[in-house]
Amino acid sequence: MRIFRMTRTLQRLDEMLTKAINGTFTEESYDETELSRLESKWKQYFTMSSMSMERTKAERENIQSMISDISHQMKTPLANIMLYSELLQEQTEGEQEKYLAEQIETYAKKLEFLTMALVKMSRLESDVFKICPSVQRVGSLLRQATEEILPRARQKEIQIEICGDIEGKANFDQKWTQEALYNILDNAVKYSPKGSRIEVEGISYEMYFCIAVKDQGIGIREEERAQIFSRFYRSDLVQQEEGIGIGLYLAREIVQREGGYIKVESKEGNGSIFKIFLQKE
Repeated sequence: MRIFRMTRTLQRLDEMLTKAINGTFTEESYDETELSRLESKWKQYFTMSSMSMERTKAERENIQSMISDISHQMKTPLANIMLYSELLQEQTEGEQEKYLAEQIETYAKKLEFLTMALVKMSRLESDVFKICPSVQRVGSLLRQATEEILPRARQKEIQIEICGDIEGKANFDQKWTQEALYNILDNAVKYSPKGSRIEVEGISYEMYFCIAVKDQGIGIREEERAQIFSRFYRSDLVQQEEGIGIGLYLAREIVQREGGYIKVESKEGNGSIFKIFLQKE
């Protein structure tokens, strides 16, 4: 009899867990006092969990609305500031006045970049943006990200070469992975000397497709390698360069949400190799 009751209790517990997983759990009446008490506690737990999920969803929707409002409200003032700064540059004749007008435009562009970067980061963290990976060829990703960074590379006379396997396939979201790769390329251009070379290599492995970005830049100190993917982290070696320290953070977040990861190999003064590993399936 005891074995029968234990078997029945275990079966009921199994049913309760199965229904909880499926979201169909409801409290029922049973004669077994301990089981009924456990069932009641389960009901309380799932009710509280459901309320917590609803609050989280409401907060996420509020964040989404707030971010959209901030983004919308910032666009018009920034656009007007840049327009007026361009008009000032055209209408002023003195060197000092032109310089000041150029500074206004420069800082307005920095503010626009900062605003857009923070909006992207907030939307990504609050799951407002959905990353939808699919199996596709990597070649298009490499070419488009490289073409996007070329204007900045040409300003520093930096050559960018695509090599290796560019016909391979991986599971990724084209738009967001291009954003991740661009951020890594942007860092490579930013911290590489004039006239240097950047190599973007495709490497196919059994389970992953690797995109390796090799530069001849300033490199990364060993003690900083674990920090470079943190939000707003900037080395004291690059404080004079433009940037706010979220490019690599965004790149890692995007790739991780696709089931991949990023590794870095570097020595101070000897360049860096950033490797993006994308799942093949």
